Amino acid sequence: MTKALLIIDIQNDYFAGGAMQLVGSEEAGAVAAGILAEFRSRELPVISVQHIATGAGAKFFRPGTAGAEIHPSVAPEPGEPVIVKHFPNAFRETELRETLRTIDCTELVVIGMMTHMCIDTTVRAAKDLGFNVTLIDDACATKDLTHNGRTTSAADVQTSYMAAIDGSFANVVSSNDFLATLA
Repeated sequence: MTKALLIIDIQNDYFAGGAMQLVGSEEAGAVAAGILAEFRSRELPVISVQHIATGAGAKFFRPGTAGAEIHPSVAPEPGEPVIVKHFPNAFRETELRETLRTIDCTELVVIGMMTHMCIDTTVRAAKDLGFNVTLIDDACATKDLTHNGRTTSAADVQTSYMAAIDGSFANVVSSNDFLATLA
């Protein structure tokens, strides 16, 4: 039984100058880099997920663009798998599940971006597939959302999604609390 780190969509378009900058992406990216370093130092499996937009009119993560590249703070090392996806759910029409089976993974530690879309969708799918999931809240980022003329701040979106996921689909913790469990 193996614990693996799943890094979802920490890509250049979500950072300053990108086509879909998120609130707090720099801070979340720095936390994610620290979690990644810890997994590598313990020689635990690391799997990166990269979203490539294939739909006509895509505004970000367009194929062949610098924005679609994985951010340098969490760039994969040789030998670390990179799963390319085209949907919010990292399991949909990808080899992610098989990759996890190959390493006998039963527990996923998830970090990444965009909380309200790809993080939420993938975490819920992972739970449905039988994985135990830990989601590190400060290693994730999102954006302000608007519906019916009302805007919800990214901080409130983040809190709402983490609260909805916690307990039912994942154990949601801070990076400090997670790292303390590894000590």
